[in-house]
Amino acid sequence: MSLSHVDDTGRARMVDVTDKPVTHRTAVAEGLVRMSEEAFALVRENAISKGDVLRIAEVAGILGGKRAGELIPLCHPLLLDAVRVECATDAALPGVRVTARAVATGRTGVEMEALTAVSIACLTVYDMVKAVDRGMVVEGIRLLEKTGGTRADWRQDVR
Repeated sequence: MSLSHVDDTGRARMVDVTDKPVTHRTAVAEGLVRMSEEAFALVRENAISKGDVLRIAEVAGILGGKRAGELIPLCHPLLLDAVRVECATDAALPGVRVTARAVATGRTGVEMEALTAVSIACLTVYDMVKAVDRGMVVEGIRLLEKTGGTRADWRQDVR
């Protein structure tokens, strides 16, 4: 298998999707922000001085997903139909679990948009809570599923 973003001479290139069919495409990604019990309690109680961490991170994630094509050098800029980001506290971490779903009708997938949305939302949580806990860990950013396109739909194995 060859890399699609590299030509025969080893030069970077944007993949030409001209001949690919237009299909309905979705992608779901997730990420985690682990934090101290003290920071977790403040986030859960919406008591962080900068504001509502979860809602602000959701908006930031949506904005990030919309800009994936600007941030990732060979990523196609897409006309997205929807980006939804959900941030929820998770006592088992303790921390915040972020999930993003990107949807588009087009010639290329929306995996990078979903992953970018999750990444930006996680970084926003970190930024808003860092005064309480600089030792937070952003981890587990991964694609959970994708649909559409010419290849079969794909789902992450449960781990």
